Amino acid sequence: MSSGATMLKPEPAPLLACTISRDVQNFDLLIEDMETELGESWGDLGFEDAAVFLKQDDALTLEFVAIAVDEEDEAEIDLVGRLVTTAKERGIRVILIADNVSPNTLHRLMRMGAQDFIPYPLPENELHDAIERIRRVGAEPAAPSEDAPTTKRKARGDRSAVILPVHGMAGGTGASTLAVNLAWELATIDKKDPPRVCLLDFDLQFGSISTFLDLPRREIVYELLSATENMDADSFMQALLTYNDKLHVLTAPPEMLPLDILGPEDVDAIIEIARTNFDYVVIDMPSTLISWTEAVLAQAHIYFATLELDMRSAQNTLRMIKALKAEQLPVEKLRYVLNRGPKFTDLSGKSRVKRMAESLDIKLELLLPDGAKQVSQSEDHGMPLAEGAAKNPLRKEIAKLAQSIHERNLSSAETA
Repeated sequence: MSSGATMLKPEPAPLLACTISRDVQNFDLLIEDMETELGESWGDLGFEDAAVFLKQDDALTLEFVAIAVDEEDEAEIDLVGRLVTTAKERGIRVILIADNVSPNTLHRLMRMGAQDFIPYPLPENELHDAIERIRRVGAEPAAPSEDAPTTKRKARGDRSAVILPVHGMAGGTGASTLAVNLAWELATIDKKDPPRVCLLDFDLQFGSISTFLDLPRREIVYELLSATENMDADSFMQALLTYNDKLHVLTAPPEMLPLDILGPEDVDAIIEIARTNFDYVVIDMPSTLISWTEAVLAQAHIYFATLELDMRSAQNTLRMIKALKAEQLPVEKLRYVLNRGPKFTDLSGKSRVKRMAESLDIKLELLLPDGAKQVSQSEDHGMPLAEGAAKNPLRKEIAKLAQSIHERNLSSAETA
């Protein structure tokens, strides 16, 4: 009987994941989500015990570890960092759960090898999505797809690009649309001697350039951004994808990353490599002002600020100008672009544009017409307006802008 009873005992569930924290009871929502996602196939360890366990063979069955830290753990950041590094070396992916942790600490841990980051309290379904991303990446082959539109261009370092950031003063003001289409118009402006153009998506959380151009988001982008101190021109070029073999693109990474994962020196390094290998570098900026916005502004030749004819755009533009002036930053580099400007016959709209410019003490140098449904349709199909709606009035205005920039650049080069 005893022998039969022993045989009927169920095998313990294999350990698929582990939480690591100073005290997991401080993260009760994490406990609930782990139980929901993994049932009994997970365990919990303190920092010291985890340091020992991760070096054992039993740890190799883990799909991931969720390292949970709060502000009290910042004093032990070296220990936590060693755990992240050890897990990475053993092929165990790391999800970082951070509760009120400083950006510097978060940045450091992400650089050490954490693959994903979730703020605490956990947003609904965020842990589930992170686990799905880990499993999806684990199921993908290590070698890139033969169909991936990777760049074939080698780093030369023989160029000096014009830097053109685009910054939306509010959501939906067409910043990404302008960035994508301006980059494409510049890349195709001269069929005989096309300029080298690079489009950088610096909106690390909600960047949509990959969607607008139907390009995949790749893990190599995260690896590049999280370790810029190891970046060189060749690794930068390998992280780029191409659209129709003409436009080179650095997409946003697959995971939603904190904007502070980059510092000013990181951004300077990325822009410098892009600048020396391309003729034009267009940057799609996040609408949020961040510590490295100043670095981009300092390197920019023209800094496009997109807005619309509404109160939110006006207020945000005013706040932006005040912030730059308070820090004595070159606000004169800003060129204001009004999206969905009034039509030629709309006298009332033109009057509102004039009053807005006067109240903000700015000059609205570029009025972009409403491209209507063709804009969203082209973006949904993953192509620039020139490819999907060449006669669209918005496309024509952006093409004129690109032509003006290119002619001025050529004129400056001849003068020099």
